Amino acid sequence: MTTHMPILGEKFPKATVQTTHGPKTIPDDYDGKWFVLFSHPADFTPVCTTEFVAFTKKYDTFKKLNIELIGLSVDQVFSHVEWINKIETMFDIKIPFPIIADTADGLSKQLGMIHPGKTQTNTVRAVFVVDPYGTLRLSFFYPQEIGRNMDEILRAIKAMMVTDTYNVATPENWPNNTLLGSDLIMPPADTIDKAISAQEEDECYDWWFCYRGWVNNFDEI
Repeated sequence: MTTHMPILGEKFPKATVQTTHGPKTIPDDYDGKWFVLFSHPADFTPVCTTEFVAFTKKYDTFKKLNIELIGLSVDQVFSHVEWINKIETMFDIKIPFPIIADTADGLSKQLGMIHPGKTQTNTVRAVFVVDPYGTLRLSFFYPQEIGRNMDEILRAIKAMMVTDTYNVATPENWPNNTLLGSDLIMPPADTIDKAISAQEEDECYDWWFCYRGWVNNFDEI
């Protein structure tokens, strides 16, 4: 088991956890899929409630991209269940994803979700994105007072899918970049021949800044 907080590019630590959908082993149960593990400070809190509603409304979009969602907080399962029932009643929705019932010394501590400067027990708003091979690819940490943006989480995962497939980079705010739009940035040339070839095949501002049009997109999802 990993003894330090995992960093980007490392395997996500293996853990068997209790959830509202029963016991699960992470990341093994999600082999072959992307998953987003997100923590919330506590059940029965208003900002967390808005996030659960937002994640639920985006759930079909995540699923179409083969992405699973997993919630987590340092609350017991019966608390999760009661809170979910309240949310579903108040907002006429069905929470479709599991929520981990963690402890302050469990996965939350291992993943650095407990920040002593904020609290000794509640988790901050952490987001961990893990790819189909069980590798940590992205992490966000938000303070408890700031709700997250689900569209940004989706955008980042879509960008990683594209960069993985085509060996490219995406510009700022892709696919709505003000300079390149949805075009993709080519890897900088590392030889003179590659620099010459790139400027012949791609659009370039200079030999180290070339880009190529993006034909496929996720508009239909």
